[in-house]
Amino acid sequence: MIARPTGSILRKLTTMNVLVSGTALLLACIAFFAYDQMTFRQGLIRTLSAQAQIIGSNSISALIFNDPQSASNTLLALRNSPNIASAGVLLADRQHIFAHYTREGTDEVVDIPPLPDNQEQAYWFRSSHAVLIRKIMSDGKLVGYVYLRADLREINDRLWRYAIIAAAVLLVSLLFALLISSQFRKSVAEPIIDLATTARKVSQDKDYTVRVANNGERDELSTLIDSFNEMLREIQQRDNALQKAQNELEHRVSERTRELVSANQELEAFSYSVSHDLRGPLDSLNGFSYVLLRNYSDKLDANGKESLQSIRAAAMRMSELIDDLLNLSRITTSTLHRERVDLSIFARSIMDELCRTAPDRRVEFVAPTTADAYGDARLLRIVMDNLLRNAWKYTSHHERARIEFGHQTENGSVVYFVKDDGSGFDSRSTERLFQPFQRLHSAAEFPGNGIGLATVRRIVQKHGGSVWAKGLVEQGATFYFTLG
Repeated sequence: MIARPTGSILRKLTTMNVLVSGTALLLACIAFFAYDQMTFRQGLIRTLSAQAQIIGSNSISALIFNDPQSASNTLLALRNSPNIASAGVLLADRQHIFAHYTREGTDEVVDIPPLPDNQEQAYWFRSSHAVLIRKIMSDGKLVGYVYLRADLREINDRLWRYAIIAAAVLLVSLLFALLISSQFRKSVAEPIIDLATTARKVSQDKDYTVRVANNGERDELSTLIDSFNEMLREIQQRDNALQKAQNELEHRVSERTRELVSANQELEAFSYSVSHDLRGPLDSLNGFSYVLLRNYSDKLDANGKESLQSIRAAAMRMSELIDDLLNLSRITTSTLHRERVDLSIFARSIMDELCRTAPDRRVEFVAPTTADAYGDARLLRIVMDNLLRNAWKYTSHHERARIEFGHQTENGSVVYFVKDDGSGFDSRSTERLFQPFQRLHSAAEFPGNGIGLATVRRIVQKHGGSVWAKGLVEQGATFYFTLG
Protein backbone atom coordinates (compact mmCIF):
# COMPACT_ATOMS: atom_id res chain seq x y z
CA MET A 1 0.00 0.00 0.00
CA ILE A 2 1.49 3.34 -1.04
CA ALA A 3 1.40 6.10 1.54
CA ARG A 4 -0.61 9.07 0.48
CA PRO A 5 1.68 12.07 0.01
CA THR A 6 1.14 14.86 2.45
CA GLY A 7 1.55 17.30 0.04
CA SER A 8 3.77 19.35 -1.83
CA ILE A 9 0.79 20.44 -3.95
CA LEU A 10 -1.02 21.61 -0.79
CA ARG A 11 1.97 23.62 0.31
CA LYS A 12 2.36 25.07 -3.16
CA LEU A 13 -1.29 26.06 -3.46
CA THR A 14 -1.33 27.55 0.07
CA THR A 15 1.90 29.40 -0.54
CA MET A 16 0.60 30.68 -3.86
CA ASN A 17 -2.64 31.95 -2.30
CA VAL A 18 -0.78 33.62 0.57
CA LEU A 19 1.77 35.21 -1.76
CA VAL A 20 -0.88 36.45 -4.17
CA SER A 21 -3.06 37.85 -1.39
CA GLY A 22 -0.12 39.33 0.48
CA THR A 23 1.34 40.90 -2.68
CA ALA A 24 -2.00 42.43 -3.66
CA LEU A 25 -2.54 43.84 -0.17
CA LEU A 26 1.01 45.12 0.03
CA LEU A 27 0.69 46.89 -3.32
CA ALA A 28 -2.65 48.36 -2.19
CA CYS A 29 -1.09 49.62 1.06
CA ILE A 30 1.85 51.14 -0.81
CA ALA A 31 -0.55 52.89 -3.20
CA PHE A 32 -2.61 54.12 -0.26
CA PHE A 33 0.51 55.42 1.52
CA ALA A 34 1.70 57.18 -1.61
CA TYR A 35 -1.72 58.79 -2.16
CA ASP A 36 -1.94 59.86 1.49
CA GLN A 37 1.54 61.40 1.35
CA MET A 38 0.71 63.30 -1.79
CA THR A 39 -2.63 64.64 -0.47
CA PHE A 40 -1.09 65.47 2.93
CA ARG A 41 1.70 67.46 1.34
CA GLN A 42 -0.70 69.27 -0.96
CA GLY A 43 -2.95 70.14 2.03
CA LEU A 44 0.08 71.28 4.03
CA ILE A 45 1.22 73.61 1.23
CA ARG A 46 -2.30 75.04 0.86
CA THR A 47 -2.45 75.72 4.62
CA LEU A 48 1.02 77.31 4.67
CA SER A 49 0.16 79.44 1.63
CA ALA A 50 -3.03 80.72 3.30
CA GLN A 51 -1.18 81.47 6.52
CA ALA A 52 1.61 83.25 4.63
CA GLN A 53 -0.93 85.32 2.74
CA ILE A 54 -2.66 86.37 5.97
CA ILE A 55 0.63 87.22 7.68
CA GLY A 56 1.81 89.16 4.66
CA SER A 57 -1.38 91.21 4.46
CA ASN A 58 -1.25 92.01 8.18
CA SER A 59 2.44 92.97 8.00
CA ILE A 60 2.29 95.49 5.14
CA SER A 61 1.63 98.50 7.41
CA ALA A 62 4.29 97.29 9.89
CA LEU A 63 6.85 97.13 7.08
CA ILE A 64 5.86 100.51 5.67
CA PHE A 65 5.93 102.27 9.06
CA ASN A 66 8.88 100.22 10.37
CA ASP A 67 6.98 98.67 13.25
CA PRO A 68 8.66 95.29 14.01
CA GLN A 69 6.62 94.80 17.16
CA SER A 70 3.38 94.83 15.20
CA ALA A 71 4.81 92.24 12.79
CA SER A 72 5.97 90.07 15.71
CA ASN A 73 2.48 90.21 17.23
CA THR A 74 1.08 89.04 13.91
CA LEU A 75 3.53 86.08 13.85
CA LEU A 76 2.53 85.11 17.41
CA ALA A 77 -0.82 84.03 16.00
CA LEU A 78 1.06 80.98 14.60
CA ARG A 79 1.22 79.48 18.09
CA ASN A 80 -2.17 77.91 17.32
CA SER A 81 -0.58 75.98 14.44
CA PRO A 82 1.42 73.18 16.09
CA ASN A 83 3.14 72.19 12.85
CA ILE A 84 4.79 75.62 12.39
CA ALA A 85 8.34 75.37 13.77
CA SER A 86 9.46 78.89 12.85
CA ALA A 87 8.40 81.90 10.78
CA GLY A 88 9.65 85.32 9.87
CA VAL A 89 9.07 88.56 8.01
CA LEU A 90 12.03 89.69 5.92
CA LEU A 91 12.77 93.02 4.35
CA ALA A 92 12.77 93.35 0.60
CA ASP A 93 16.55 92.94 0.43
CA ARG A 94 16.19 89.54 2.16
CA GLN A 95 19.30 90.32 4.14
CA HIS A 96 17.57 91.46 7.33
CA ILE A 97 14.91 89.75 9.39
CA PHE A 98 12.21 92.27 10.24
CA ALA A 99 10.37 90.04 12.72
CA HIS A 100 10.52 86.34 13.55
CA TYR A 101 8.74 83.60 15.48
CA THR A 102 10.31 80.40 16.76
CA ARG A 103 8.51 77.62 18.58
CA GLU A 104 10.25 76.52 21.72
CA GLY A 105 12.81 73.81 21.12
CA THR A 106 13.26 74.58 17.40
CA ASP A 107 15.93 76.36 15.42
CA GLU A 108 15.61 79.93 14.28
CA VAL A 109 15.22 80.99 10.67
CA VAL A 110 18.40 80.30 8.74
CA ASP A 111 19.37 79.83 5.11
CA ILE A 112 16.29 81.13 3.31
CA PRO A 113 16.18 79.79 -0.26
CA PRO A 114 16.00 82.39 -3.05
CA LEU A 115 12.62 83.13 -4.64
CA PRO A 116 12.54 83.60 -8.43
CA ASP A 117 11.36 87.08 -9.51
CA ASN A 118 8.55 85.73 -11.67
CA GLN A 119 6.97 83.71 -8.84
CA GLU A 120 4.83 85.01 -6.00
CA GLN A 121 5.66 82.08 -3.71
CA ALA A 122 7.72 78.94 -3.69
CA TYR A 123 8.08 75.91 -1.40
CA TRP A 124 10.60 73.15 -0.75
CA PHE A 125 10.40 69.84 1.09
CA ARG A 126 13.38 68.74 3.13
CA SER A 127 13.93 65.51 5.03
CA SER A 128 12.41 66.80 8.27
CA HIS A 129 10.57 70.01 7.34
CA ALA A 130 8.87 72.01 4.58
CA VAL A 131 9.75 75.63 3.72
CA LEU A 132 7.46 78.20 2.06
CA ILE A 133 8.35 81.77 1.03
CA ARG A 134 5.80 84.31 -0.18
CA LYS A 135 6.26 87.89 -1.40
CA ILE A 136 4.60 90.81 0.42
CA MET A 137 3.33 93.30 -2.16
CA SER A 138 1.93 96.82 -1.65
CA ASP A 139 0.61 98.80 -4.59
CA GLY A 140 2.52 96.50 -6.88
CA LYS A 141 5.79 97.01 -5.05
CA LEU A 142 7.78 94.38 -3.15
CA VAL A 143 8.01 95.40 0.49
CA GLY A 144 9.17 92.11 2.04
CA TYR A 145 8.85 88.31 2.38
CA VAL A 146 7.03 85.92 4.61
CA TYR A 147 8.95 82.78 5.61
CA LEU A 148 7.25 79.69 7.09
CA ARG A 149 8.95 76.49 8.21
CA ALA A 150 6.66 73.50 8.96
CA ASP A 151 7.75 70.42 10.90
CA LEU A 152 7.05 67.05 9.14
CA ARG A 153 6.88 64.94 12.30
CA GLU A 154 3.15 64.67 11.89
CA ILE A 155 3.51 62.99 8.54
CA ASN A 156 6.01 60.53 10.01
CA ASP A 157 3.58 59.77 12.81
CA ARG A 158 0.88 59.19 10.23
CA LEU A 159 3.19 56.78 8.36
CA TRP A 160 3.81 54.74 11.50
CA ARG A 161 0.10 54.57 12.28
CA TYR A 162 -0.68 53.53 8.71
CA ALA A 163 2.12 50.94 8.81
CA ILE A 164 0.68 49.38 11.98
CA ILE A 165 -2.82 49.41 10.48
CA ALA A 166 -1.52 47.91 7.22
CA ALA A 167 0.40 45.17 9.07
CA ALA A 168 -2.73 44.28 11.04
CA VAL A 169 -4.85 44.22 7.89
CA LEU A 170 -2.21 42.16 6.08
CA LEU A 171 -2.01 39.64 8.92
CA VAL A 172 -5.80 39.28 9.13
CA SER A 173 -6.02 38.96 5.35
CA LEU A 174 -3.37 36.23 5.27
CA LEU A 175 -5.23 34.34 7.97
CA PHE A 176 -8.39 34.59 5.90
CA ALA A 177 -6.42 33.45 2.83
CA LEU A 178 -5.21 30.38 4.74
CA LEU A 179 -8.76 29.66 5.86
CA ILE A 180 -10.12 29.99 2.34
CA SER A 181 -7.29 27.81 0.99
CA SER A 182 -8.21 25.07 3.44
CA GLN A 183 -11.83 25.32 2.27
CA PHE A 184 -10.82 24.93 -1.40
CA ARG A 185 -8.40 22.13 -0.58
CA LYS A 186 -10.99 19.42 -1.05
CA SER A 187 -12.09 20.60 -4.48
CA VAL A 188 -8.66 21.38 -5.93
CA ALA A 189 -5.71 19.85 -4.09
CA GLU A 190 -7.11 16.52 -2.92
CA PRO A 191 -8.13 15.32 -6.43
CA ILE A 192 -4.63 16.14 -7.67
CA ILE A 193 -3.09 14.25 -4.74
CA ASP A 194 -5.37 11.26 -5.43
CA LEU A 195 -4.34 11.39 -9.10
CA ALA A 196 -0.63 11.44 -8.20
CA THR A 197 -1.08 8.60 -5.67
CA THR A 198 -2.88 6.44 -8.21
CA ALA A 199 -0.25 7.16 -10.88
CA ARG A 200 2.51 6.13 -8.47
CA LYS A 201 0.65 2.94 -7.51
CA VAL A 202 0.13 2.03 -11.17
CA SER A 203 3.80 2.69 -11.93
CA GLN A 204 5.09 0.58 -9.03
CA ASP A 205 2.55 -2.25 -8.81
CA LYS A 206 1.51 -2.38 -12.49
CA ASP A 207 -2.07 -2.56 -11.22
CA TYR A 208 -4.28 -1.12 -13.96
CA THR A 209 -7.56 -1.92 -12.21
CA VAL A 210 -7.42 1.11 -9.89
CA ARG A 211 -9.36 4.28 -10.74
CA VAL A 212 -9.33 7.87 -9.51
CA ALA A 213 -12.59 9.10 -7.96
CA ASN A 214 -14.07 12.04 -9.86
CA ASN A 215 -15.16 15.13 -7.95
CA GLY A 216 -18.35 15.38 -9.97
CA GLU A 217 -17.61 18.86 -11.28
CA ARG A 218 -17.23 19.52 -14.98
CA ASP A 219 -13.93 21.38 -14.98
CA GLU A 220 -10.43 20.86 -16.36
CA LEU A 221 -9.42 18.70 -13.39
CA SER A 222 -12.44 16.46 -13.90
CA THR A 223 -11.55 16.13 -17.59
CA LEU A 224 -7.98 15.16 -16.62
CA ILE A 225 -9.24 12.50 -14.19
CA ASP A 226 -11.63 11.08 -16.78
CA SER A 227 -8.83 10.94 -19.37
CA PHE A 228 -6.51 9.24 -16.89
CA ASN A 229 -9.16 6.64 -15.98
CA GLU A 230 -9.85 6.03 -19.67
CA MET A 231 -6.13 5.52 -20.28
CA LEU A 232 -5.99 3.00 -17.42
CA ARG A 233 -9.02 1.23 -18.86
CA GLU A 234 -7.38 0.91 -22.28
CA ILE A 235 -4.10 -0.26 -20.74
CA GLN A 236 -5.98 -2.84 -18.69
CA GLN A 237 -7.73 -4.15 -21.80
CA ARG A 238 -4.46 -4.36 -23.69
CA ASP A 239 -2.77 -5.99 -20.72
CA ASN A 240 -5.50 -8.60 -20.52
CA ALA A 241 -5.22 -9.22 -24.27
CA LEU A 242 -1.45 -9.49 -23.96
CA GLN A 243 -1.75 -11.89 -21.03
CA LYS A 244 -4.18 -14.01 -23.02
CA ALA A 245 -1.82 -14.03 -26.00
CA GLN A 246 1.07 -14.93 -23.72
CA ASN A 247 -0.88 -17.83 -22.24
CA GLU A 248 -1.73 -19.06 -25.73
CA LEU A 249 1.92 -18.70 -26.76
CA GLU A 250 3.09 -20.64 -23.71
CA HIS A 251 0.55 -23.33 -24.52
CA ARG A 252 1.78 -23.52 -28.10
CA VAL A 253 5.40 -23.59 -26.96
CA SER A 254 4.55 -26.39 -24.57
CA GLU A 255 2.90 -28.32 -27.40
CA ARG A 256 5.86 -27.69 -29.73
CA THR A 257 8.22 -28.77 -26.95
CA ARG A 258 6.34 -32.04 -26.55
CA GLU A 259 6.42 -32.52 -30.30
CA LEU A 260 10.14 -31.78 -30.34
CA VAL A 261 10.77 -34.24 -27.52
CA SER A 262 8.76 -36.82 -29.41
CA ALA A 263 10.71 -36.10 -32.59
CA ASN A 264 14.00 -36.41 -30.71
CA GLN A 265 12.88 -39.73 -29.29
CA GLU A 266 11.99 -40.89 -32.78
CA LEU A 267 15.38 -39.69 -34.01
CA GLU A 268 17.10 -41.63 -31.25
CA ALA A 269 15.05 -44.68 -32.18
CA PHE A 270 16.03 -44.17 -35.81
CA SER A 271 19.69 -43.83 -34.83
CA TYR A 272 19.47 -47.03 -32.83
CA SER A 273 17.85 -48.78 -35.81
CA VAL A 274 20.54 -47.53 -38.18
CA SER A 275 23.26 -48.50 -35.74
CA HIS A 276 22.04 -52.07 -35.21
CA ASP A 277 19.64 -53.09 -37.98
CA LEU A 278 21.49 -51.61 -40.98
CA ARG A 279 25.04 -52.11 -39.83
CA GLY A 280 24.49 -55.86 -39.34
CA PRO A 281 23.61 -56.60 -43.02
CA LEU A 282 26.43 -54.33 -44.19
CA ASP A 283 28.93 -56.18 -42.01
CA SER A 284 27.62 -59.48 -43.37
CA LEU A 285 27.92 -58.23 -46.94
CA ASN A 286 31.45 -57.02 -46.34
CA GLY A 287 32.44 -60.25 -44.54
CA PHE A 288 31.07 -62.69 -47.16
CA SER A 289 32.64 -60.70 -50.00
CA TYR A 290 35.99 -60.91 -48.15
CA VAL A 291 35.57 -64.72 -47.75
CA LEU A 292 34.82 -65.07 -51.48
CA LEU A 293 37.94 -63.12 -52.41
CA ARG A 294 40.13 -65.10 -50.03
CA ASN A 295 38.83 -68.66 -50.56
CA TYR A 296 37.51 -68.61 -54.09
CA SER A 297 39.69 -66.05 -55.86
CA ASP A 298 41.25 -68.81 -58.02
CA LYS A 299 37.81 -69.70 -59.36
CA LEU A 300 36.93 -66.10 -60.27
CA ASP A 301 38.13 -64.22 -63.29
CA ALA A 302 39.32 -60.63 -63.21
CA ASN A 303 35.82 -59.20 -63.67
CA GLY A 304 34.48 -61.22 -60.79
CA LYS A 305 37.26 -60.10 -58.48
CA GLU A 306 36.73 -56.49 -59.50
CA SER A 307 33.00 -56.80 -58.81
CA LEU A 308 33.63 -58.20 -55.33
CA GLN A 309 36.09 -55.38 -54.62
CA SER A 310 33.42 -52.85 -55.71
CA ILE A 311 30.87 -54.52 -53.40
CA ARG A 312 33.29 -54.30 -50.48
CA ALA A 313 34.13 -50.62 -51.23
CA ALA A 314 30.41 -49.73 -51.48
CA ALA A 315 29.66 -51.48 -48.18
CA MET A 316 32.53 -49.68 -46.43
CA ARG A 317 31.38 -46.34 -47.88
CA MET A 318 27.82 -47.06 -46.73
CA SER A 319 29.16 -47.84 -43.24
CA GLU A 320 31.09 -44.53 -43.20
CA LEU A 321 27.95 -42.62 -44.26
CA ILE A 322 25.97 -44.25 -41.46
CA ASP A 323 28.69 -43.25 -38.94
CA ASP A 324 28.64 -39.66 -40.23
CA LEU A 325 24.85 -39.45 -39.99
CA LEU A 326 24.91 -40.83 -36.46
CA ASN A 327 27.58 -38.33 -35.43
CA LEU A 328 25.60 -35.46 -36.95
CA SER A 329 22.41 -36.49 -35.11
CA ARG A 330 24.30 -36.88 -31.82
CA ILE A 331 25.67 -33.33 -32.19
CA THR A 332 22.14 -31.96 -32.67
CA THR A 333 20.72 -33.68 -29.57
CA SER A 334 23.74 -33.52 -27.26
CA THR A 335 23.95 -31.13 -24.31
CA LEU A 336 26.59 -28.40 -24.22
CA HIS A 337 29.14 -28.39 -21.41
CA ARG A 338 30.78 -24.99 -21.72
CA GLU A 339 34.28 -24.36 -20.42
CA ARG A 340 37.35 -22.33 -21.35
CA VAL A 341 39.43 -24.11 -23.99
CA ASP A 342 42.50 -23.26 -26.07
CA LEU A 343 41.75 -23.89 -29.74
CA SER A 344 45.41 -23.42 -30.62
CA ILE A 345 46.29 -26.58 -28.64
CA PHE A 346 43.61 -28.50 -30.58
CA ALA A 347 44.94 -27.18 -33.89
CA ARG A 348 48.56 -28.16 -33.18
CA SER A 349 47.57 -31.63 -31.98
CA ILE A 350 45.44 -32.29 -35.09
CA MET A 351 48.14 -31.03 -37.47
CA ASP A 352 50.74 -33.28 -35.78
CA GLU A 353 48.49 -36.30 -36.42
CA LEU A 354 47.99 -35.29 -40.07
CA CYS A 355 51.73 -34.78 -40.62
CA ARG A 356 52.47 -38.25 -39.20
CA THR A 357 50.05 -39.80 -41.70
CA ALA A 358 51.88 -38.19 -44.67
CA PRO A 359 55.47 -37.35 -43.62
CA ASP A 360 56.50 -36.75 -47.22
CA ARG A 361 54.19 -33.70 -47.62
CA ARG A 362 55.70 -30.24 -47.24
CA VAL A 363 53.09 -28.22 -45.38
CA GLU A 364 53.76 -25.02 -43.41
CA PHE A 365 51.40 -24.66 -40.46
CA VAL A 366 50.92 -21.34 -38.64
CA ALA A 367 48.99 -20.90 -35.40
CA PRO A 368 49.05 -18.40 -32.50
CA THR A 369 50.47 -19.31 -29.12
CA THR A 370 46.99 -19.32 -27.58
CA ALA A 371 43.45 -18.93 -28.91
CA ASP A 372 41.04 -18.98 -25.97
CA ALA A 373 37.39 -19.83 -26.54
CA TYR A 374 34.41 -20.68 -24.36
CA GLY A 375 32.40 -23.73 -25.34
CA ASP A 376 32.08 -27.51 -25.33
CA ALA A 377 35.62 -28.88 -25.59
CA ARG A 378 34.59 -32.15 -27.31
CA LEU A 379 32.48 -30.42 -29.96
CA LEU A 380 35.02 -27.64 -30.59
CA ARG A 381 37.71 -30.24 -31.20
CA ILE A 382 35.41 -31.78 -33.84
CA VAL A 383 35.12 -28.31 -35.46
CA MET A 384 38.90 -27.86 -35.57
CA ASP A 385 39.41 -31.43 -36.79
CA ASN A 386 36.97 -31.05 -39.70
CA LEU A 387 38.28 -27.61 -40.78
CA LEU A 388 41.98 -28.60 -40.61
CA ARG A 389 41.42 -31.97 -42.33
CA ASN A 390 39.45 -30.11 -44.98
CA ALA A 391 42.41 -27.74 -45.54
CA TRP A 392 44.84 -30.68 -45.49
CA LYS A 393 42.80 -32.54 -48.10
CA TYR A 394 42.32 -29.63 -50.52
CA THR A 395 46.03 -28.68 -50.46
CA SER A 396 47.16 -32.28 -51.22
CA HIS A 397 47.57 -31.58 -54.97
CA HIS A 398 50.08 -28.80 -54.33
CA GLU A 399 53.79 -29.50 -53.94
CA ARG A 400 54.01 -26.95 -51.14
CA ALA A 401 51.10 -25.83 -48.94
CA ARG A 402 50.42 -23.38 -46.19
CA ILE A 403 47.69 -23.80 -43.57
CA GLU A 404 47.00 -21.12 -40.98
CA PHE A 405 44.78 -21.02 -37.92
CA GLY A 406 44.18 -17.71 -36.16
CA HIS A 407 41.69 -15.28 -34.66
CA GLN A 408 40.85 -11.59 -34.97
CA THR A 409 38.40 -9.09 -33.49
CA GLU A 410 35.59 -7.66 -35.62
CA ASN A 411 32.86 -5.38 -34.20
CA GLY A 412 33.70 -6.42 -30.67
CA SER A 413 33.46 -10.19 -31.39
CA VAL A 414 36.27 -12.75 -31.73
CA VAL A 415 36.36 -14.39 -35.18
CA TYR A 416 38.36 -17.61 -35.60
CA PHE A 417 39.55 -18.78 -39.04
CA VAL A 418 41.34 -21.60 -40.86
CA LYS A 419 43.06 -20.50 -44.07
CA ASP A 420 44.75 -22.56 -46.81
CA ASP A 421 46.20 -21.98 -50.27
CA GLY A 422 44.68 -25.09 -51.82
CA SER A 423 42.25 -25.65 -54.67
CA GLY A 424 39.66 -23.24 -53.29
CA PHE A 425 36.10 -23.09 -54.62
CA ASP A 426 33.73 -21.02 -56.74
CA SER A 427 32.38 -18.22 -54.52
CA ARG A 428 28.93 -18.60 -56.09
CA SER A 429 28.64 -22.03 -54.48
CA THR A 430 29.53 -20.96 -50.95
CA GLU A 431 26.17 -21.92 -49.40
CA ARG A 432 26.39 -25.49 -50.75
CA LEU A 433 29.56 -26.08 -48.73
CA PHE A 434 27.67 -26.41 -45.46
CA GLN A 435 24.84 -28.65 -46.72
CA PRO A 436 25.08 -32.39 -45.92
CA PHE A 437 26.44 -34.49 -48.80
CA GLN A 438 26.84 -31.40 -51.04
CA ARG A 439 30.30 -31.58 -52.65
CA LEU A 440 31.97 -29.12 -55.03
CA HIS A 441 34.60 -31.65 -56.15
CA SER A 442 34.26 -35.22 -57.33
CA ALA A 443 35.08 -38.15 -55.04
CA ALA A 444 37.81 -39.25 -57.45
CA GLU A 445 39.51 -35.84 -57.16
CA PHE A 446 39.12 -35.42 -53.41
CA PRO A 447 37.69 -38.26 -51.27
CA GLY A 448 35.04 -37.61 -48.66
CA ASN A 449 31.33 -37.79 -47.80
CA GLY A 450 30.46 -34.08 -47.75
CA ILE A 451 29.37 -34.19 -44.12
CA GLY A 452 32.30 -32.48 -42.36
CA LEU A 453 31.39 -28.84 -43.02
CA ALA A 454 27.73 -29.55 -42.26
CA THR A 455 28.87 -30.91 -38.88
CA VAL A 456 30.93 -27.72 -38.30
CA ARG A 457 27.88 -25.58 -39.03
CA ARG A 458 25.67 -27.54 -36.61
CA ILE A 459 28.21 -27.25 -33.77
CA VAL A 460 28.84 -23.52 -34.31
CA GLN A 461 25.09 -22.77 -34.44
CA LYS A 462 24.59 -24.83 -31.29
CA HIS A 463 27.07 -22.48 -29.59
CA GLY A 464 25.07 -19.48 -30.79
CA GLY A 465 27.64 -18.45 -33.42
CA SER A 466 27.86 -18.37 -37.20
CA VAL A 467 30.17 -19.78 -39.88
CA TRP A 468 31.00 -18.58 -43.38
CA ALA A 469 33.67 -19.06 -46.04
CA LYS A 470 35.55 -17.09 -48.69
CA GLY A 471 37.57 -18.52 -51.56
CA LEU A 472 38.52 -18.53 -55.22
CA VAL A 473 39.33 -21.42 -57.52
CA GLU A 474 43.00 -22.47 -57.14
CA GLN A 475 43.61 -19.50 -54.82
CA GLY A 476 42.78 -21.13 -51.54
CA ALA A 477 39.91 -20.82 -49.08
CA THR A 478 39.29 -19.32 -45.64
CA PHE A 479 36.64 -20.57 -43.22
CA TYR A 480 35.50 -18.22 -40.44
CA PHE A 481 33.42 -18.97 -37.36
CA THR A 482 32.30 -17.26 -34.18
CA LEU A 483 31.04 -18.62 -30.85
CA GLY A 484 28.12 -16.91 -29.10
